[in-house]
Amino acid sequence: MKKFFLAPSILSADFARLGEDAKKVIDAGSDWIHFDVMDNHYVPNLTMGPMILRALRNYNITVPIDVHLMVKPVDNLIPQFAEAGADFITFHPEATDHIDRTLNLIKECGCKAGLAFNPATSLNFLDYVMEKLDLILLMSVNPGFGNQSFLPSSFKKLREVRKKIELNASNILLEVDGGVKLENISEIAFSGANVFVIGSGLFGYTNYDVIIKKIREELKHVYSTSIH
Repeated sequence: MKKFFLAPSILSADFARLGEDAKKVIDAGSDWIHFDVMDNHYVPNLTMGPMILRALRNYNITVPIDVHLMVKPVDNLIPQFAEAGADFITFHPEATDHIDRTLNLIKECGCKAGLAFNPATSLNFLDYVMEKLDLILLMSVNPGFGNQSFLPSSFKKLREVRKKIELNASNILLEVDGGVKLENISEIAFSGANVFVIGSGLFGYTNYDVIIKKIREELKHVYSTSIH
């Protein structure tokens, strides 16, 4: 069975109750936690460091934590986030001088490796590193801030990446981040994504159980349609 993973972005959570909010979305049926790291250099915003990740682990958040590094340079932070409890670490090709070396570093630190693509970043980088990837993250907004609208051009890019994954007979996860919500998640899934980063499309509601149930129903329809 094709598996879909919901990865709430805690960038949209209540930072005064971060552990509690993370626990609530997990109890409501989320699979992962998406952890956005911004350095006010690679992107024009400043967010969270390894201490926050460690605090979530100490709060007994045990699901996979998916760390998205929007920082430059990136290599010196990878061991710190791995030690703090990351499961996946994803970076942007523009953030390193040597993509292959950075991917190796993530693996050496015991984490799964991902490569992230901004809306205007070419997918050509994939041609040389697919065998080292566990996850490909497509940004469907320009990174830096939450609560943006999904860019329609992302559908074409999703289909292109899904084709590359299938041509390589790979189990690489295809993640999408930016403007994902109940109203468009079916079309995003039909385009090839199987990991969905949801920020304000989840944390903007008061009852996480209700919205996640509705999202699961949409994804169940996608799955049942795709196997017939």
